[in-house]
Amino acid sequence: MFIRKQAATTAWSERSEKYCRNKEVPWPIMFLNIPDKFSRRLNIFLLFVFLLAWFSVLLLWFPTTNTTTPQPNHINDTKSLAPTPMCDGRVSVYVYSLPPEFNVGLLDDCHQLNVYTDMCPHIANCGLGQLLSGMGSGASWFATHQFIAEMIFHARLENHPCRTWDPSRAHLFYIPFYGGLHASSKFREPDLKARDALALKLAEFLQAQPWWLKHHGKDHFLAIGRTAWDFMRSEEGPDFGANSLLILPPVQNMSVLTVERHPWKGSNQHGIPYPSYFHPSTADEMLTWQNKMRQSERPHLWSFVGAPRKGLEKAAIRDKIIAQCAGSTRCKLVRCGSAESKCHEPSEVLGVMATSRFCLQAPGDSFTRRSTFDSVLAGCIPVFFSPHTAYTQYAWFLPEDPDAYSVYIDEKGNGSQRIEEELLKIPRKRVERMRDRLIKMIPRLTYAHPNASGYGFRDAVDVALAALSKHVLTKTS
Repeated sequence: MFIRKQAATTAWSERSEKYCRNKEVPWPIMFLNIPDKFSRRLNIFLLFVFLLAWFSVLLLWFPTTNTTTPQPNHINDTKSLAPTPMCDGRVSVYVYSLPPEFNVGLLDDCHQLNVYTDMCPHIANCGLGQLLSGMGSGASWFATHQFIAEMIFHARLENHPCRTWDPSRAHLFYIPFYGGLHASSKFREPDLKARDALALKLAEFLQAQPWWLKHHGKDHFLAIGRTAWDFMRSEEGPDFGANSLLILPPVQNMSVLTVERHPWKGSNQHGIPYPSYFHPSTADEMLTWQNKMRQSERPHLWSFVGAPRKGLEKAAIRDKIIAQCAGSTRCKLVRCGSAESKCHEPSEVLGVMATSRFCLQAPGDSFTRRSTFDSVLAGCIPVFFSPHTAYTQYAWFLPEDPDAYSVYIDEKGNGSQRIEEELLKIPRKRVERMRDRLIKMIPRLTYAHPNASGYGFRDAVDVALAALSKHVLTKTS
């Protein structure tokens, strides 16, 4: 009875349709939609006739030749994109069918999901946002919001090959709670009980589920698109609008995937990439972009995209960066914060990064930045000033040796006073090796298109599931 009840996801599917309009209708159905009881046989017959005629035209119009097509550079990277099997019993995830109030029901009031931004354009296309034109071929580029990973994660798992409809066969249990979107809608809620109400209701719901009781939630996980700080309200210090989701005892039993984990109190938290703008459906799209970044001319030694942050000690390094970059002919500075700023235009941001050798990643409102993943996508070597911007955050996704793909400059050391001089010390050959390693990392830090199947590489969701499965095994065995 339980399995049959939980497998029914009709409510999610029906209500999510208007937020996932990018689902393509197979072209034969578009042309051959005949609503009678013989339609399937007739469709197959007509399709066969159509294809036979079409191939005949192609053979007559385009005769075969012996001409060979030049292959792009780094074609051997196809082997590195081919994913090793992960859904052969080692990873099996069950997706809970939650009441709509925990996910898609929140989207109905999208204008109120964020106290600073109208989220309605951003929740379109399963959370990918609005389709971008002029960024490349195909429907792979979107104006994706930095705090929307939870929606993309949900959409990916709904269509993931490792998904199982039988909870008795699952190693992992995914709770598709849009906690980040809910939290940002309550930042200005003065009533703490009202701010915490939905999180408490979720915890109560989960503890009543039979599959929760097996391991008391140790094999369950959440994916949230905001930083852990937004869910760990403390009685000490100022109240900036956080709720108490991540400090609830049942949630502490679970694993929590978040774009920024708490460096000191996040033992059950695991960092996942911020979503960037590229969501490919095929390995060819990925390889084409990687090769483009390898061949990109980079006239700027370094660049910085950002704005000053007042009153934040961890962001003080930004003043030094902006001053030094503005005074250098080797640095490209893109100032954010003004009405004329182009910081929210993906083509401008990636255009600067793709023509820079080093991209500086200074802490801002929190330790991490979406810009880090933009720079990786653009093949621009990130320069960090705090270990908590990446090194202590994304262990499942980044190489163990940070020197292989990044530069670290201690914000309190002498190097922060002469950033350009420090970067010029790095030998050219080493820079080339770092960039090559960085570009090879792009697939595992990218969220593939939710509608993609057989895309030929492991994306951020695949990497997270594989690592999480190993982690949960150590907790439950």
